Amino acid sequence: MKRRPRKSAVTKLPPARALKPAPRRPRAELLRDTFGSSRLERLVAKPRAAWSADDLVRLARELDLKRVSLMHVGGDGWLKVLDFAPRGAAHLRDVLTVGERADGSSLFAGTGIRPEASDVVLQPRLATAFMDPFSVEPALVLLCGHAGRDGLPLAASPDTIVRGAHERLRREAGIDLWAHGEVEFFLGRPAADGDTWGVTERGYHATAPFVFGESLRRSALAALAEIGVALKYGHAEVGYVPATEGDSFIWEQHEVELALAPLPEAADALLLSQWVLRNLAREAGVRCSFEPVVRPGHAGNGLHIHFSPTVGGQPVGGRRSDGTLGDEALWLIAGLVEHGAALMAFGNRVPGSFVRLSQGKETPHAITWGDFDRHALVRLPLVVTTADGRAVSPPTIEFRLPDGSAHPHLLLAGVAQAFLAARESKDPAATVARAAARPGGRAPAAPSPLPRTAAEVARALAAARPALAAGGIFPSELFERTLARLGG
Repeated sequence: MKRRPRKSAVTKLPPARALKPAPRRPRAELLRDTFGSSRLERLVAKPRAAWSADDLVRLARELDLKRVSLMHVGGDGWLKVLDFAPRGAAHLRDVLTVGERADGSSLFAGTGIRPEASDVVLQPRLATAFMDPFSVEPALVLLCGHAGRDGLPLAASPDTIVRGAHERLRREAGIDLWAHGEVEFFLGRPAADGDTWGVTERGYHATAPFVFGESLRRSALAALAEIGVALKYGHAEVGYVPATEGDSFIWEQHEVELALAPLPEAADALLLSQWVLRNLAREAGVRCSFEPVVRPGHAGNGLHIHFSPTVGGQPVGGRRSDGTLGDEALWLIAGLVEHGAALMAFGNRVPGSFVRLSQGKETPHAITWGDFDRHALVRLPLVVTTADGRAVSPPTIEFRLPDGSAHPHLLLAGVAQAFLAARESKDPAATVARAAARPGGRAPAAPSPLPRTAAEVARALAAARPALAAGGIFPSELFERTLARLGG
């Protein structure tokens, strides 16, 4: 197959020295401040939290910025964008600080926003700005929230929902919930003479020449780091689907695992990761799929999400020194066990979701949890430590049920609500004990089954509705629309 030359994944920007130099500081301090930072942080010469509209206006002038894009998540869970060609410094400053209006009845269809009163406002968050890695000319992108005509956060916005759930957990329990996702995806292209690619279901950690998507995955790591998405690592995954007589495409699976971030930022990072991967695949002339199953009988795309409850800046999601679970870990596991089936409404949203679960390829078999168990709904992964016992990364609680069809903002908001519901329940320890896997990974004597149809998910969501709706986080219209979609 004749391959098209691949474009660069990173916009060529003027060198940082074109900006006014920052005050001279010791080299060690400079390295500490810039190592691992995004391109924009290096150009502005300030940490994200300290950025002002004036900083970005100055940068735009010196880079001869041609476009500003306000990016935001719609009701369907897809990223949307509103583009501007700044007319001058005053116009750009207004866009950055005030935002712009949009049609809420189109962005959030079916949520009760009427066309005759549908204006909403996109509100940029300056700390999220990044240079568009896929733009030919220098262009700035900012993530936005949504406000209604009253100036308050828009209840129908997924961004509002996940931020409200995160803040409720902090306010009522004093817990700051962090998360990160394992973004699994398939890359596909037509088979060609001379292919030396992999072996069916044997792609885990494979490297070139046995995977053709290695360079694309590595480009994704570089592009994500440049736009400010914190990363853990990337690798080839298990799935490899060879071409058949009836289907000339070969598919190989890869994974980009993100780093822990507060719940709202973790949801944004998941969507940005998919955005970057889709754009790189388009440039490379290959297909990129996050579908739960690309071909029945083969490994599917999960979206395993790790959670780290934090209190006073300290992670408290693992086992204590005596081997027991702390309260926060107990509440989170209990919430996921109790309401995991209902959360499938936001985490397993297409027919292929049930195909993936029925195949049983490292997917949950029932509503169970256990240490290290990849067949459980919830597991406690191994914590890697240094010789002196220091954890290399915080202990996490992994939710293995969601897949590539998930709506990240609604799913993570639902997990926070389930966390609080378990904290307020009568006996979360009993819930955890009933679902605990036995030694050797064996299931409990009578494990609760997972839903196998959309109608079963709808029944679970209806039963969990009081817990998930607590605090007014999820609008009632969203429940009604979701139940209708599921056939409930």
